[in-house]
Amino acid sequence: MWRSFFLACGVSVLLLGLECLVVDDFILAARYSSASNLLAGGDSARGGSRDVNPPDWAPWSLLSAGAVTMLYSFTIPQRVKG
Repeated sequence: MWRSFFLACGVSVLLLGLECLVVDDFILAARYSSASNLLAGGDSARGGSRDVNPPDWAPWSLLSAGAVTMLYSFTIPQRVKG
């Protein structure tokens, strides 16, 4: 179980690093600001948006951390229970 947990964490971090390497910035937009605006459905129901610009070192750090975590998951013996 631990092997699959660390492998999944490593793959997730590696993919996040690849996404940060390809994309310059992310725009996180809140679709609706409240439940009443959800029912209204108009353009005025749009909430605010937030731009996220990852620093230059973030993609490479995430890629390396994901790769090291995946390598660690392969070294965990299968006989370890838990």
